[in-house]
Amino acid sequence: MSTALIVYVLTALAALVIVLTRVRLGGTEEGAGQFSISRGVILVHFFAGLIAEAIWVTFLIAPEDSTAGGSLVGIIALAFWWIVSLCGLLILTRWLPSHGRHAGEKVADSWSEGPGLSVLAHGGMSVAVVLFTMAYLTKHV
Repeated sequence: MSTALIVYVLTALAALVIVLTRVRLGGTEEGAGQFSISRGVILVHFFAGLIAEAIWVTFLIAPEDSTAGGSLVGIIALAFWWIVSLCGLLILTRWLPSHGRHAGEKVADSWSEGPGLSVLAHGGMSVAVVLFTMAYLTKHV
């Protein structure tokens, strides 16, 4: 399987993670986990993800000799992907265990039993961003 094809598939999966995170945590009710996550982190994750997706797809489909296919556009897209990835890892902190007498109860939701879905999504997003960066640096995209 070629590196470019892997990048295209991961780009589509990244869009899915961005949208599902917004759907799951963007409403008025809290998502599952031990802690609440700041709305700001969720909003930055969503809007930086939209920007990253738009710029990255433009970079991928534009000819190399055009402005949209230039290296600066790729670097800007990667910067936004790194912001999305870091926000995703911050969102994962809601699953960190809390011990002690005054520790709150874990909040459950209908999406899953535990952090599995979140770890898969945001861990996978972090791996995807590293692969995007490596593909860019090795000029495979």
